[in-house]
Amino acid sequence: MAKYYLGVDGGGTKCRMRLADADLNTLGEAVTSKPSNLQVRDGNAAYEAVNQLIDQVYADAGIDIAEAKNTHACFGMAGARLAASRESFEKRAFPFANLHVYDDIDIARAGAHAGEDGAVLIVGTGSAGLALIDGERFQIGGWGFHIGDAMAGAILGRELIRKSLLAHEGLIPATPLTKAVMARFDNDPNNLMAWSFNNPAARKAVEQSLKPGESPSHNVPARPADYGEFVPLFFEYYEQGDPFALELMEFELSAIDDYVHWFTARGARALAFVGGLGTRLLPLLRKRYDASLIVEAKSEPLHGALILARQLFGDA
Repeated sequence: MAKYYLGVDGGGTKCRMRLADADLNTLGEAVTSKPSNLQVRDGNAAYEAVNQLIDQVYADAGIDIAEAKNTHACFGMAGARLAASRESFEKRAFPFANLHVYDDIDIARAGAHAGEDGAVLIVGTGSAGLALIDGERFQIGGWGFHIGDAMAGAILGRELIRKSLLAHEGLIPATPLTKAVMARFDNDPNNLMAWSFNNPAARKAVEQSLKPGESPSHNVPARPADYGEFVPLFFEYYEQGDPFALELMEFELSAIDDYVHWFTARGARALAFVGGLGTRLLPLLRKRYDASLIVEAKSEPLHGALILARQLFGDA
């Protein structure tokens, strides 16, 4: 009887799935741009995203979907820091022989260090850190946009927008970057406020989950991903030497410093960065810290999900 492993990397802006054989060789992959954070719509958004991909990944592999009964799955999901959220999602109806749901930081760490000791920092739309040091688990952050995620692209984007508004009102010096941000809102703070309280993209996402003809009965505020969309603009002006972009980069690197020092104080000797923002910052981070500390991730989080699936269910 064939044995398969399936991994899911569920993020704030997209969801990826990979099917592998017993040796973790990739057989099929599928991806959707739907958000799959367990805190969005009580996990329903993630459930829809994952279910959309199941048929697709077996089809991509050329394997009958009936083989799901011989498949052992591991999901790494954004918003799964809360144990109750992980456990609730794991109990939902899925066709697999076995399933375990992890926080997305777990699959990122497993992938980065091939399941061995080491630390990882996710620096993407959200942020979090996890290390395995001499077999002991150390986790920090991952508490979400509203109360945590200090290193996150969403926080960086929100700070950029907030300071751009202050500059527009004359409270701090304006720069080409702050002016470019406000230009996106036709230089009208009212438009910016409306964007934050009833965001068009966020509202459209909710509408897509409703029945045809229905619409949300309340405002839908900007999501972390909506703030994170301003990060490319920040980099564009940072590379031009914009003074506020330089200040904002120090804001970001200072937040990362806190997490790096937290891990090194606990004995971490190898630290990998994953996530779009973290990867983009790697050249600066290598100059900022001891050269031997910052290492390349050995594989991506999605492969980490497969590693954990085999570790958990290899004898099943």
